[in-house]
Amino acid sequence: MAEPAMRTDPQTDCVLCPPLRFRFNAMADLPGPGCVLAADDTFLLMPDLAPLTDGHLLLVTTGHHQCAAAFSAALWGRALRWRRHVARLYTAAYGAADVLVMEHGPGSPQGGGACIDHAHWHMLPTTASVRAVLEEQGLRGGVATHQALRACFRARRSYLLVEERGQAVMYPGDGAPRQYLRWAAAVALSRHTGGTAPDVWRWQEMFGLPQSKARFLRTLDAMRAAVAATSPHERGQRLPGAPPLERNDSHQ
Repeated sequence: MAEPAMRTDPQTDCVLCPPLRFRFNAMADLPGPGCVLAADDTFLLMPDLAPLTDGHLLLVTTGHHQCAAAFSAALWGRALRWRRHVARLYTAAYGAADVLVMEHGPGSPQGGGACIDHAHWHMLPTTASVRAVLEEQGLRGGVATHQALRACFRARRSYLLVEERGQAVMYPGDGAPRQYLRWAAAVALSRHTGGTAPDVWRWQEMFGLPQSKARFLRTLDAMRAAVAATSPHERGQRLPGAPPLERNDSHQ
């Protein structure tokens, strides 16, 4: 079976590509390009437009990749460096390196619960267990290596990627409801803090709300301070705040 096309040129109808990348920020009167915390020639790091918790970030590809399963081995290695960089930022901002990573991986247009077919990882500073929520729903997953994700993508199957406590798992994503992982994260976070799961968790319903905007701005301030605290110690940066290049990165 032929591998799906892996486009990297900006798509004019994609809200994570120019010229629409910061359209919703402007609608909510939130910083646009100025909210980018760090960048290199392949990734942007910025607060999620409708953060589920303080510190909720998005790692977004600058080129138009459908999902992380479409990454080359080199690009996957860069994504892992960014993940480690975010752990350092979380340590500086919140005192712990815990990183929850989530991705809807669409194998077909807007498949797997994705509403934006542009590769982006959600990163949250928490030990809340999204996997527990998914597995209560009957989902069963396997170890999420880059090779396993690529095989899923080549077969045009969607996946749900969740990494918590350093272990990455991929779940079948075909037929998943829209924003399924945001819902699961909202439930997991509420359990983690002893609260009640919120009724509003979809980003389209959240991003203009005063409490969501306040959380975005708190995240932006905390992460800017963390970038300022960690950047002097980084080496080999492409742009301010970007993670250094490292040798022998695992592509697993």
